[in-house]
Amino acid sequence: MLREMVGYSLVGIGAFFYFLAGLGLLRMPDIYTKLQASTKATTLGTFSIALGVGILDFSFLGKAILLIAFVALTNPVAASVMLRAAYKNKAPVCKETVIDECGTMVDGNGGDVK
Repeated sequence: MLREMVGYSLVGIGAFFYFLAGLGLLRMPDIYTKLQASTKATTLGTFSIALGVGILDFSFLGKAILLIAFVALTNPVAASVMLRAAYKNKAPVCKETVIDECGTMVDGNGGDVK
């Protein structure tokens, strides 16, 4: 009974994080903030759902842990690659952006956004 409550709670939390990721894609003003919102929320959502299903079905727990490790290693790399591609293609930033921290990472010319 407790195991089911914990498992279903984690699945519900994961679904909520996926909802937040979708909301972030709709509400954020530019590709950079949309990417950050969707990557963070889907990573946490995947962790919660995989762990919840692993708790509900112990035969899946080992696979869930491997899935969590894989997502923890690949999501930041994928987000970084997408960020660099958007920056190199000069994707516009929102008007509130004041500091360009990607410039030093991508082309060595960081500083204020013009």
